[in-house]
Amino acid sequence: MNARSALRRYMLVAFLTWLPLGLMMPVMVLLMTERGLSLAQVGLVTTVFSIVTITLELPTGGLADVVGRRVVLAASAAFTLGALALMAVSTTVWMFLGMAVLKGVGRALSSGPATAWYVDTLHELEGRDADLGRGLARGGAMEAAALCLGVLAGGFVPLVVPPGPLPPLAVPALAGAVAAAVLLVVVLIALPEPSRDTYGKRDRYGKTDGRGTLRGLVREVPATVGGGVRLVAGAPVLRRLMLVAAGSGVALTAVELLTPGRLAELAGTAEQGSTAYAIVAALGFAGSAAGSAMAPRVARLAGRATAAGGPAPVAGAVAGTLLTGASVAALAATAGLGGAAGLVTAGTAYVVLFAGLSVAGLLCLEMTHKAVDAGRRNTVTSTSSLALQAGGAASNLGFGALATGAGTAAAWSVAACLIMASASLFVRMPRTSPAPGPQVRSGSG
Repeated sequence: MNARSALRRYMLVAFLTWLPLGLMMPVMVLLMTERGLSLAQVGLVTTVFSIVTITLELPTGGLADVVGRRVVLAASAAFTLGALALMAVSTTVWMFLGMAVLKGVGRALSSGPATAWYVDTLHELEGRDADLGRGLARGGAMEAAALCLGVLAGGFVPLVVPPGPLPPLAVPALAGAVAAAVLLVVVLIALPEPSRDTYGKRDRYGKTDGRGTLRGLVREVPATVGGGVRLVAGAPVLRRLMLVAAGSGVALTAVELLTPGRLAELAGTAEQGSTAYAIVAALGFAGSAAGSAMAPRVARLAGRATAAGGPAPVAGAVAGTLLTGASVAALAATAGLGGAAGLVTAGTAYVVLFAGLSVAGLLCLEMTHKAVDAGRRNTVTSTSSLALQAGGAASNLGFGALATGAGTAAAWSVAACLIMASASLFVRMPRTSPAPGPQVRSGSG
């Protein structure tokens, strides 16, 4: 395998990982309500999914660092396949809760191993100085493209599929299960594990000899998780990047929580607002794909524009963060517009926001991978995902109450200020050289 082949495989896996979720996204709530669930029960199902994902985020990251990326990615595909197949046939709240558990496990397992596989493979092929930005950008673009195409397909398929054994709303979930099955096959065939870690100290993700049993590997997971958390806590650059991830969670919550109601208000009815949001969401994912593709170029331009010619990823991440904050500020400033003008300005701000988030997120991911070794790579990226979700969870409560009491514009204004403030975390960012890996002891002692 060469670097070009590794990139193609990574891009394919990145696309297939997010395609099933994009397909089911537009119909999930509608399918549950059609099957008789109340909105409170729908909320319960969503909450269970979030709890499972957050609870397993770090353990599954540690698992990927111990047993390897391919095994964890294959397990993620299998759990997602089971979740979406169950969703298609679920008729009771208990079945949907089972679906939420399976989907949460699959989501937690998918957090980071594909990217970690690509970085490890590229380091093995080209050394520690390999250029990560271009490949990570293309992978991020493929993820966003999968969500964009999936949302559009999942939203329009029920309109053209005739009634049959399954209701039309269940067809996108079934299609997502098929896509997950394809992902499972691709992962097993196309993603060989790197033969050694980039430092050559261990033969593979923590196994020190040929006697590594399943029980022994599982025992290594808590130690790997603990080592990764201590690494994040002790490394200034990683601490800052985790806080930036929490700020990204604030930005995502600000739009995902408040934009649907705003669009419904502008469109006139909830049904028309739902259609408008599906279109805007697809455009947002397209903006995300564009942002990921442009991130390396934005980094180069922003780096040259800084007075001291600072590190390009840092300068580019600042530019993406400021663009994100400005987009949320634009949403707040145009909250008083109505009709077509309100729809156009809200949709444009949404697209630009996702482009800015992708630029900042991709460059922060590059800095994160440069700051960790292979043995703790997935644990640290899972910590970043956990920070993003924590920022979103806290914002869900705060922005909901603020929007109810003071209006949507006030909530968006506060969010814009918080996002702009997070750009200060990049000031005098420490260097992103990797911390030394843990010492490996041989034998039983």
